[in-house]
Amino acid sequence: MSERELVRRSRFLARVLRHEPERAGTVLDPEGWAEVDALLSGCRAAGRRITRAQLEEVVRRDDEKRFAFSPDGRRIRAQQGHTVEVDLAPPPSVPPDVLHHGTVGRFLPAIDARGLRPMSRHHVRLSPDAVTARRVGARRGAPVVLTVAAGPMHANGYVFRLSGNGVWLVAGVPARYLGYFPDRAG
Repeated sequence: MSERELVRRSRFLARVLRHEPERAGTVLDPEGWAEVDALLSGCRAAGRRITRAQLEEVVRRDDEKRFAFSPDGRRIRAQQGHTVEVDLAPPPSVPPDVLHHGTVGRFLPAIDARGLRPMSRHHVRLSPDAVTARRVGARRGAPVVLTVAAGPMHANGYVFRLSGNGVWLVAGVPARYLGYFPDRAG
């Protein structure tokens, strides 16, 4: 599968498994899982033919590991980033002292005023390193990397969870816990 086709299929699957399962005529269970056979059938009915082998390739080649198969391989889900109600249930975890968040400059006034908020998603997503955060921010323009004082936040009672693909999740980050890495230019 070409890189272009991989990206196209990955974006469609992210839309279905995070936001609009009905787009492929499928249903997510309370933990966000979809039956693979039903998903593939729904994709065909929606005019998006994806084979099992192509689905496996999308999951395998995704650099951010957005998707995961169940141990028996009969179900699939997005690891985080949902706007539909699901309970992914990663247990609370102790974060490293510093985490990172990639964004773009146009959002900085709101972030400086109100901190990081999940917006339409369930959690704010944080990266373990600046390189990953920069890549995430670059999706929307010139990236700015913010540092998050996760250790002090955790010590003050904020709950962090670690998703299956290494993304840290938290309900929100007040502005007082944010800094710039290494400066506003990122």
